Amino acid sequence: MAPWQSLSAASRATFWRSLQTFTVSRIVIALVLLLYLSVDSRRSHLPGAADAETCVAYLALALGFAVVAYRWRRRFLLQLCIQVLADLVAISLLYASAGGLRSGLALLYLFPLAGAAMLAPLLLALFSAALATLFVLAEGVWQIFVRFEEPPLMQTGLAGAAFFALVLVVNRLAARLIGQEELAARRGADLRIQQAVYRIVVEDVGDGILVLGRDGLVFGGNPAARRMLGLEAGPAGEIGGFRLGDVPAFEPLAHSHAAWIGCCINALPAPPADYVTVKRWQEEGAEGLVRGRLDQPVHLRLRFALVDAPHDGAERSVIFLQDVSAIENQAQQLKLASMGRLTASIAHEVRNPLSAIGHATALLAEDLHGPAEQRLLRIVNDNVVRVNRMVEDILKLSRKVQPNGEPVALAAFLAEVHAEFTETQGVRGDIVWLGAAHGLQVRFDGLHLREVLVNLLGNAVRYASAEPASIRVFPVLDATGRVELHVQDDGPGITPEVRAHLFEPFYTTSSKGTGLGLYLARELCLNNGAMLDYEHRPDAGGGGRAGGRFVITFAASA
Repeated sequence: MAPWQSLSAASRATFWRSLQTFTVSRIVIALVLLLYLSVDSRRSHLPGAADAETCVAYLALALGFAVVAYRWRRRFLLQLCIQVLADLVAISLLYASAGGLRSGLALLYLFPLAGAAMLAPLLLALFSAALATLFVLAEGVWQIFVRFEEPPLMQTGLAGAAFFALVLVVNRLAARLIGQEELAARRGADLRIQQAVYRIVVEDVGDGILVLGRDGLVFGGNPAARRMLGLEAGPAGEIGGFRLGDVPAFEPLAHSHAAWIGCCINALPAPPADYVTVKRWQEEGAEGLVRGRLDQPVHLRLRFALVDAPHDGAERSVIFLQDVSAIENQAQQLKLASMGRLTASIAHEVRNPLSAIGHATALLAEDLHGPAEQRLLRIVNDNVVRVNRMVEDILKLSRKVQPNGEPVALAAFLAEVHAEFTETQGVRGDIVWLGAAHGLQVRFDGLHLREVLVNLLGNAVRYASAEPASIRVFPVLDATGRVELHVQDDGPGITPEVRAHLFEPFYTTSSKGTGLGLYLARELCLNNGAMLDYEHRPDAGGGGRAGGRFVITFAASA
């Protein structure tokens, strides 16, 4: 056993509990001896009265030891040595009175010796075994030379050897158990420190953290995740016990998580991050649903990580949520400030030279008729048109025209835009499919909404398959009753890498684009109290298919 001073508080408490158990066992043994004397005194080898007094005194000592060990937790080794010595004396008196080894009372020595082996250092335990062995041998010698009897000397020697063997084995096992308990106590202290650090980091970090199973079941999350998703914590401050797909507003998160899990299972390269928008939602805690409320939509950047668990453990994954709405707004404001300073000189410094270049190109086209010259003039003219369109987009951003705010009947407006778009773009009318919008009205400037839809439809035509209904435009009511207009095509979809910069000005993946179309469309939506975003979720408007789409969320009706 390790020195008493080097033991931890938990190990010391274990030793005191073991000593108390030792004292209770002593009381039981004393009671059994008294019962044995009273019931079978005629057949017993014990003479009776003296042994009964010894047992009564032994019981009184046992009760006293129990009280002292319970009330006075000091001087552990001193208490243990006194108790073991009292056990050896009482058992030796009974052993000698009963006639020695033939009485069978030598087994009682195992009780104090086992206790000493478990609770005392090896030297003290061996000393106790030596005392018991010397007394057993002395009692055998006494029978030979005083009583002239022939005791079983072989059994007497084996009993002494058994005492030493018991002490050695039990002491080594106890020492090993004490070492394991000390190691467990140190590991437990380290684990508690790590848990405390983990709670501080997880609860104070600005990013949200969700712990999920493979099927999207939420096991927990930190306060930042609760704030971002609008979740209400349980009585103990925890969240969990529901699947992301059970809450309609969390379907974009569920879809991104399922796609990432699919990449992990199929050993495919997973995107480093994904971007989703969580819509407004409210749930008062109906049975089987999570409680919570989100008053404003949030744009989240998602990162995934797989928990390195044992092979036989449950598979867990972690989603890191970052609210990028404020970051995007700040970046856009900086770009707008830069464009504002640029816009003041664009009309004079850029448009006038562009007009001169375009006019000169037209004059040259009248005089030059060779194929090479015509091709070069066409290139010049195309680039003039492109730069002029970029200038027009920038000027539109700088004007910030106040919308008229008149309600727009969505069904008639969509039919009008559909007819105009198919005629001007030269596409078949069955390519664009319109969903039912009867009776729906939105508050949006008609000219602005037309420009937004024409921009979205133009992008859809570029990537759609040109099959019937390959472009779908349909309205949907969200969880709070607001009208959403979805523009979806059957193209390959937008990758997470492109989605991260989708609405940034001057960002484009097309050699013929200016990078301002989607940015201008979102700005026009914001100017009308609406929101434009790209989402990937199952259809809510019919069609039976899921995929990416642009979603315009209109302002709530007054």
